[in-house]
Amino acid sequence: MENFETRWEAVEKMLQDRFGKLPDMEAILFLVGMNEVGKISSTQKWSKEQKQDLMHVGACTLLSKKGLYELERKDEEGWPHFKILTPIEAHGLKEQEILLKEGVVEYFEGS
Repeated sequence: MENFETRWEAVEKMLQDRFGKLPDMEAILFLVGMNEVGKISSTQKWSKEQKQDLMHVGACTLLSKKGLYELERKDEEGWPHFKILTPIEAHGLKEQEILLKEGVVEYFEGS
């Protein structure tokens, strides 16, 4: 199995090839959130609050792969709601970044 750094670089390349530039972590969280909510539209205008909500969904989705969150339900509009199993604040900033990157790799690899 390839090491994590190689896998992360492959995901970065795939995202860069797809979008023409490398998205930062906030943009990646937004993309994951849009995918999970099922509201992918290049023409839709999102409010600041909706963008934050989509990034939150993205982060929870990625962290659920690490066992920190669990999908509780989807509401009538299809938005997922998660429950916290282990608060991420219990981890240092560097470890939070690593957890998110690992989640991104697993998400885009289809694991």
